[in-house]
Amino acid sequence: MKDNPNDRYAIPVIVILSIIVPIAVASLFLLPEDWKLQFGNANFRSLPFFHAVLNGCTAILLAVAFGMIKTKNVALHRLANILAFSLSAVFLISYIVSHISNPDAHFGGEGWIRYLYFFILITHITLSVPVLPLAMLSIYRGWNNQISAHKKLVKWTFPIWMYVAITGVLVYIFMAPYYPI
Repeated sequence: MKDNPNDRYAIPVIVILSIIVPIAVASLFLLPEDWKLQFGNANFRSLPFFHAVLNGCTAILLAVAFGMIKTKNVALHRLANILAFSLSAVFLISYIVSHISNPDAHFGGEGWIRYLYFFILITHITLSVPVLPLAMLSIYRGWNNQISAHKKLVKWTFPIWMYVAITGVLVYIFMAPYYPI
């Protein structure tokens, strides 16, 4: 594979973001309730629904991107992936705002549904960590026409990213009854 001259800048940025972002998100769960921020009279309680919409739209865009590359429509494939990544970035920012401003919600289901929820939640969280570097690197390689490297990456990126997007919606559906009003 022929390296792109921009690799010496882009790859370190991808690596740094891939380390900093998961640490920052994980630290949100250690934030004491009395440290939560208030943004005037703003009510961010509807953000979990917004997050589900973003995740659902991301999954749709990923499916569109997959369909577009199968029909060799590279321009729409790129557009769909850039839009999916953009929605994921909006999700990430909104998720951070939600966690620093809303009280924590806890799943209250019992029995088998509880086990199912936690299986989905744990796999969603675990797989969300590699999605960021995989997506950034896949998009970067595709954008720079490093098609062979791009194809090798997306064999992993696509199913993991799709799983994270779909399970993000499922986590919201499971949690909806337990979010404060």
